[in-house]
Amino acid sequence: MGSTAGPQGRIRRLATGALALIAAASMVTACGSGDGGSGGGGGSAGGVNGVDDGAKLTMWTRAATRPQSEALVKAYNASHKNRIELTVIPTDDYQAKVGAAAGARDLPDLFASDVVFVPNYTSSGLFADLTERVDALPFAKNLAQSHIKAGTYEGKKYVVPHTLDLSVLFYNKELYRRAELDPAKPPATLREWDQQARAVDALGGDVNGTFFGGNCGGCTVFTWWPSIWAAGEDVLNKDGTEAQLSSDTAKKVYQTYRGWVKDDIVAPGAREETGTTWTGVFPKGKVGVMPMPSTTLGLMPKDLDLGVAPIPGPDGGKSTFVGGDAIGISATSKSANQAWNFLAWSLGDKAQVDVVAAHKDVVARTDLASNKYSDADPRLVTINRLVADGRTPYALKFGQTFNDPNGPWLSLMRHAVFGDGGSVEKDNKAVNASLAD
Repeated sequence: MGSTAGPQGRIRRLATGALALIAAASMVTACGSGDGGSGGGGGSAGGVNGVDDGAKLTMWTRAATRPQSEALVKAYNASHKNRIELTVIPTDDYQAKVGAAAGARDLPDLFASDVVFVPNYTSSGLFADLTERVDALPFAKNLAQSHIKAGTYEGKKYVVPHTLDLSVLFYNKELYRRAELDPAKPPATLREWDQQARAVDALGGDVNGTFFGGNCGGCTVFTWWPSIWAAGEDVLNKDGTEAQLSSDTAKKVYQTYRGWVKDDIVAPGAREETGTTWTGVFPKGKVGVMPMPSTTLGLMPKDLDLGVAPIPGPDGGKSTFVGGDAIGISATSKSANQAWNFLAWSLGDKAQVDVVAAHKDVVARTDLASNKYSDADPRLVTINRLVADGRTPYALKFGQTFNDPNGPWLSLMRHAVFGDGGSVEKDNKAVNASLAD
């Protein structure tokens, strides 16, 4: 999901190579090219569009976002003098690869990152300052602000959105009709979600009301936290050093899932699901309603009549976890103006509509939520518009706390859902200890 586990947009566990980032930070900032010329990212040399003079640029991305990255690079290379050489790195090796390159002062000109790990890079000085460049874009205010905020460190902006993956509700319209539910009225509250899942489950046989990754920390932050945000509450403080995962609203979310487990409303395998097959359950057409990564929409069977809706809070509201990857210019790049030319182009109307939207991916700009491609599928418009209501959590210790299978968040959610829910306060303290460690 956003990463999380499985398909391309998923949130991945922070690999051991990230430890090298802090050690490499002083080296990278010391050799950063902020001394004029074509290097450095802090100024606005080359104007808002940067420079297109035939430079050869290097770019890294993780395998999870390969299709989107390749499509953008191919379109850019076909229409510009500059040439980008894209290297796709296995997702589980990405953090270590970046850490090693930072230590060797050999980062590429451009590199993307799972957005939840961007703070590790910005705080370590691996990205060039893009503040003036980003602010000069005529559509700056329409960029996915959750990604911009995740890449802002000490008041400076270091990244822009590259690929977006949102958490949304998928619901099976055919099963809704069989359960005498209105397929035009997906759940608008967590209570309605509970009622509709139970109504579908009552069909019996091999049909189930819902499903979730019960042994996958990344899956559950991606799909449970939006219900808390939808209620207008925060999950983490601004600095990502303290969690509010024992609030009354959070407990209502846990209680709902615990009720599904207790009453056997969940498809088999939820307790053991680590994320590897999490998104493969709904496409079989036997689950009523469940939260999913938006990027899986294009992977659904053509004959599956499904609807898409925002993830609601206990009493209403809507939100989404804005995952995916953000991208920036490395602090060591000698061709920052040329690299910016690619970034500015990738966010422009033509790239966002004719490349991103054409591939049924989420656009990075809220003003392009409705476009000639998304308008052909109302579900895409719903997803695109949700960007404005979404959040991306900020925490330097995100990986070890929320994605690590031995981390405290997984213990909290499993105790809350598969246990009696009595240790939430204690488990939240363990989460806080990990965030502050």
